[in-house]
Amino acid sequence: MTARKVARTSGVVLAAAALAILNGMPGSAQPASTDSAPAFEAAHPGLVSAMQRDLGLDAAEARTLMVKQDAATATEDSLRTSLGSSFAGAWFDISTAKLTVAVTDAADAAEVEAAGAEATVVARSAAQLDAKVAQLNAVEKSAPASVTGWYADSKTNSVVVTALPGKTAEAAAFAGSDVRVVEADAPTTFANIKGGDAYNIGSSRCSAGLSVTTGFVTAGHCQALTGGGALSRNGTSLGTWGGSSFPGYDYAYVRTNSNWTPQGLVGSVRVVGTTVAAQGAAICKSGSTTGWTCGTRGAANQTVRYAEGTVTGLTASNVLCQAGDSGGGFITSAGQGQGVVSGGNTATCYYNPLGEILSAYGLTIVRG
Repeated sequence: MTARKVARTSGVVLAAAALAILNGMPGSAQPASTDSAPAFEAAHPGLVSAMQRDLGLDAAEARTLMVKQDAATATEDSLRTSLGSSFAGAWFDISTAKLTVAVTDAADAAEVEAAGAEATVVARSAAQLDAKVAQLNAVEKSAPASVTGWYADSKTNSVVVTALPGKTAEAAAFAGSDVRVVEADAPTTFANIKGGDAYNIGSSRCSAGLSVTTGFVTAGHCQALTGGGALSRNGTSLGTWGGSSFPGYDYAYVRTNSNWTPQGLVGSVRVVGTTVAAQGAAICKSGSTTGWTCGTRGAANQTVRYAEGTVTGLTASNVLCQAGDSGGGFITSAGQGQGVVSGGNTATCYYNPLGEILSAYGLTIVRG
């Protein structure tokens, strides 16, 4: 048997968060977990419409999935702690509503199954995969331009290196034989120099992220790549930059002035917590360009090499994001916030998890 850590009494994972909605924007219904399916759909038409379009779920199916995802998240957190060094990752399948947990010790499969999850035995632990990611992070500056990022993929029990089309051999030569190389388009940040909704930095536009008691969090490149100009919304002064980090990380904090009151909402959905969704779980985002779009969560702790600089610790999704959505909030239908839009390409949208943002600036989220 593997070494064990002392189990925590709480089965709740703390992390991420959701979109900040400023004073004067739409109101909210009760938290999603207490709504009937018709009430849930009536209260959150934008979110439900996006889940129907992008995930093929009606209101009743979305609400059922929400409950099962929350339970799976608690199970994953509990097993991550109790399995110790045998834990090798976990993922949720929205088509079956099943959580799979990977372990390196076959003797631990019974514990996983007793917790209601499916077990699979693999060769490398989550710690070993993360160690390879850390090794690549340490030599990031020597990576060829054709390498666009890397991450630990629990489902394949491997470290994946992403490379531009036709550059697989070059990427493998850099990363070594113990990785899997996948071709992908180059990622870009989603800042935009057009005026419009959300908030503006001079003539550039980004999206608000999660409300905190003194303002909101957003993407760091919205400050770094625009020169950090005057902040406004609909022509009204918004506040000042409270902090920003890009590259390295991709987050920032806007301290709003007396013109605005941050509210704990994403659209009409109340922010009720910050529990991290499992890999494979359904998540949605609200941005100022594409509005509500939904998909599933990919692997976490990804290193992404943008043209403007490398960012570590991002989480991937297949949610649609476009220019101007930067900083927008990711959330589950249950109101659990996940993070803020960073960038991506036509197939992937990366987001910066909230936990490190709150820790960096000592911030507290606003709950609805």
